Amino acid sequence: MSDPTSEMNLRLLALYPEQMNIYADRGNIIFLQRRCEWRGLGFSYAAAGPGEDFDPVAHDLVYIGGGQDRDQVLVAEDMLRTKRDAIAEAVEDGAVLLAVCGGYQLLGHRYQLGQQSIRGLGIADLETVRGEGERLIGNIAIEADLGAGPKVLAGFENHGGRTHLGAGAEPLGRVLHGHGNDGADGREGVRRLNMVGTYMHGPLLPKNAWLADHLISLALRRRTGDAVELTPLDDDLERAAHEGARHAAERG
Repeated sequence: MSDPTSEMNLRLLALYPEQMNIYADRGNIIFLQRRCEWRGLGFSYAAAGPGEDFDPVAHDLVYIGGGQDRDQVLVAEDMLRTKRDAIAEAVEDGAVLLAVCGGYQLLGHRYQLGQQSIRGLGIADLETVRGEGERLIGNIAIEADLGAGPKVLAGFENHGGRTHLGAGAEPLGRVLHGHGNDGADGREGVRRLNMVGTYMHGPLLPKNAWLADHLISLALRRRTGDAVELTPLDDDLERAAHEGARHAAERG
């Protein structure tokens, strides 16, 4: 870890890392750390669990992973009570928020789980309903344009919830192969400001190094106020991981 006051230091906050980490998605955090260290950039890590609040100004990238339904219910209640206002303030102020699977579902207005309605953060215009049909499972590839032209994201999805975007929500991308948000409308994930929600995990970032770098750049720009051009890295292994995930999605 390094000096969190340095401008060229990625300050990451993990929300509920013990409760929301069932798909090895902690690997996303490790990958972000390595991408910074390989470039000589600083990286500082903090966590906020049940009952803990946080300073929205002190972190430039907020991460929340996925959890089982029981843990998700408990996390949702605690997050509304202790963290909702800080999360919303951080997002509106330009902080990066990456939410995966269960964390993605909690960005919306509610998650309908049978007869139980779980209130979400309400910072993305979406709702999720636990489907009665089969889980949406498999390799997935989507086309996403985050400002530098369309690129492909590839990963793995495994969710029983069907997420429906409202009129004010922009999807993360267009499904090329796989199910996406609800298995029907051809859209996957959500994006708003510097917030990204997605069902792609396993983890996501090591298979899509370009997205990791994009998030790092956005987070550092929040610190410096200027666009940050990251030093290119030797990404032969990362490209191979991406191509493998993409080809797996194409094979179905």
